Amino acid sequence: MTSRPFLAVAHYDGAQFVGWQRQRSGRTVQGEFEAVLERLMGRRTTATGAGRTDTGVHAVGQGVGFTATPRWERDPEELRRAVNALLPRDIWVERLHAMRPGFHARRSAVGRRYRYVIGTDDGGHSPFRRSFEWALGRPLDLGRLDDAARALPGEHDFRALARAGTTPHTHHRCRIALARWAPRADGTGVTFTIEADRFLHRMVRFLVGEMVDIGLGRREPADLPRLLVAPDDGMSAAPPAPPHGLYLEAVRYPTHLYAEAPL
Repeated sequence: MTSRPFLAVAHYDGAQFVGWQRQRSGRTVQGEFEAVLERLMGRRTTATGAGRTDTGVHAVGQGVGFTATPRWERDPEELRRAVNALLPRDIWVERLHAMRPGFHARRSAVGRRYRYVIGTDDGGHSPFRRSFEWALGRPLDLGRLDDAARALPGEHDFRALARAGTTPHTHHRCRIALARWAPRADGTGVTFTIEADRFLHRMVRFLVGEMVDIGLGRREPADLPRLLVAPDDGMSAAPPAPPHGLYLEAVRYPTHLYAEAPL
């Protein structure tokens, strides 16, 4: 039986998950997806994520790849509705794309974008906000944040700004296409957006933790370029920012891998 690859663009609230990747214990996004796909396809079906988000990390653009049986190829929108009808309320598929043979949700990705949200006002402690942003509750110097972020675009070694000893990669170099701080429109805080070809484990959270220290005046903007050449596996970096302020925002794939226009 032939199967067509599909790409689901998924949102999820990471608060009640121990991360994307299926584990021996604990609720995972991958596990919930695969349970739904097994019901719909009548067979065990692997769901592959573009990024392995950690416990508490959210997504508004996670790429999820899977193969579907011919019964579903005729109407991908019907498949999207069926998947959403069975998924729990903290996961939702926004779009579904039919993809060409050879597509792989992780290996085919050419760019990933993350967003980190920080509340600098006291309202960040509201129960309607504190699970979705870092309730810092203190002002940050946006000029110092900008100075620090200017060191990031380009290719660098992020060994000192990733979780030590846990990355499966053979090297620690990542190419940053975008790194930008911006005030929130309602004046309640700031957001950090970063896009790269790849990310190391907890790299974004370490970067945000380091730059928040800079924005609070605890460290100098020049400390960040120093960490980009440090060989000490992160021991000099500030502690990572908490996971609940982080969102996997988008994943980019080559256009030739899409079998049809976005649905």
